[in-house]
Amino acid sequence: MTLSMCFSATTAADPIPTSDPHPPHSPDSQSLVVVSFYKFADFPDHADLRKPLKQLCQDLVLLISSLSVLVLVLYGLSFYVSGGIILAPEGINGSICGTRESVERVLMFIQTDDRLKGLRQIESPVSPEQEAIHHGHSSSSPLAAGEDAPFRWDHVRVKLKKEIVTLGMPDVSPIEKVGKYVSPGDWNALISDPDTVVIDVRNNYETRIGMFKGAVDPCTTAFRDFPSWVEEQFQPDAANVKHAEMEKEGSNESINEDAEISKPKMPKRVAMYCTGGIRCEKATSFMLRKGFEEVYHLKGGILKYLEEIPKTESLWEGECFVFDKRVAVEHGLIQGNFKLCYGCKQPVSDADMEAPEWEYGVSCPYCYSTKSEEEKERARARQRQFEAWGIIGGPDKGRRPAAKADSIKSDQIQTNDSASV
Repeated sequence: MTLSMCFSATTAADPIPTSDPHPPHSPDSQSLVVVSFYKFADFPDHADLRKPLKQLCQDLVLLISSLSVLVLVLYGLSFYVSGGIILAPEGINGSICGTRESVERVLMFIQTDDRLKGLRQIESPVSPEQEAIHHGHSSSSPLAAGEDAPFRWDHVRVKLKKEIVTLGMPDVSPIEKVGKYVSPGDWNALISDPDTVVIDVRNNYETRIGMFKGAVDPCTTAFRDFPSWVEEQFQPDAANVKHAEMEKEGSNESINEDAEISKPKMPKRVAMYCTGGIRCEKATSFMLRKGFEEVYHLKGGILKYLEEIPKTESLWEGECFVFDKRVAVEHGLIQGNFKLCYGCKQPVSDADMEAPEWEYGVSCPYCYSTKSEEEKERARARQRQFEAWGIIGGPDKGRRPAAKADSIKSDQIQTNDSASV
C-alpha cells in the first residue's frame, strides 16, 4: 500500500488509590510531582465543578500540616498546588504540580464525582536538582515561574471549554466508541506487521523531532486538522460503491471522481499513537465512525513506551516532545537535547540555535519569517521583563498594586480631618 507520507529532513493508567499511600509527615508527601490526567465522561454540568475545584486549590495551603509549613518556609515557596485544568461537556483534562500530598488531594476531590472516577494519568517526578532550582525560581529551571512555563506556578487555572482536546467534531465521542488499546510490550509486533498502517496523531512540530519507524506523518499544525487529512488521504467505502456502479453503467468519470479513486483504499489495520493517549482516544473514535474496521492505539502513548521499552528493543527514533520545560525526553524519560523557542513554543536543536534567525526569547528558524518586526520587538520586551523579574509583566502581574506608605498615611490624615469636621 502506498501512502503520501510527509517525513521531516500518559498511560491509560489505573485510578489513584482512595487511601493515601504517603502519610502527611512522610518525605514523599512533600516531594514535588507533576501529574497529567484526563477522563472522557458525559459531563453536561461541568461548569458546576469549576468554583469548588478552584477554591480547593486556593485553600490547600490552609490544610497543610506543621511540617508542610516548615518546608514551605525553608524553601520560600508561595504555592502549594498549581497548573491548569479544563472542564468540558465531554470530561476533564489537566496537568498540575505540587507536593504529592496536595496533588493527591485534588485528584481525590475530582473523583468524588462518580463520572470522573478512574482518571487516566501520567506522573512525572521532579528530580532533586530540578526541585532545588525551582524553589529558587531560576530562569534555567525546567519548572521555573514565568510565561514560558507550561502553566504559572502561583495558582491553578480552571477553564471551561467545549472540548477537553479540540478536534472540532462534537459528534465524535470516545465515551461511545474507541479503538483497541495495545500495551507497549505488544506494540512492536503490531506496527511491524506489513498490513498495519501506523499513523502519528501529533502535530508537525512534534513529529519533526521523533517518530516510530515507518509511521505516517499527517503534517498537521493542529489536532483539528486531522479529520481533513483522513478525508483527503483515504478513499471511503462510498466511493468504491459509486465507482462500481458507474463502471456498470458505462459512464465517464469526472476529474473529481478520478481523484477519489486515486486515493488509497482503507487499510486493513490502523495503529495510532500520540504523546500520552488523549488525542488517540478521539482519533480512533473518529476513524471507527469513518468505517475503519481495525483501529488500535498505544496505551499510555509514547511516554509509557519510552518508560517501559529498553532502547535496544525500541522502534522509536528521535526524541518525544513534551509540553513542559523538559521540552523533549528520550528512553527512560530522560530529558532530551532540544530546547524551546519561546517565540513560537517549538523545539529547537543546537544547530537551529546557530542559525541567523535564532534570537533567544524572540524567534527561531521555524517562526522568524512569520513574525513582523513589531511582534519581534514585543517579544524582546517580554524577554527583558523575564530576565529582570523572573516573570513576564513584573512581580505584581495579576495583583492589585500595593499602596505606598506615604499614600496610605496621607489617606489616613484626610480621613481623620473629615471625621473632625
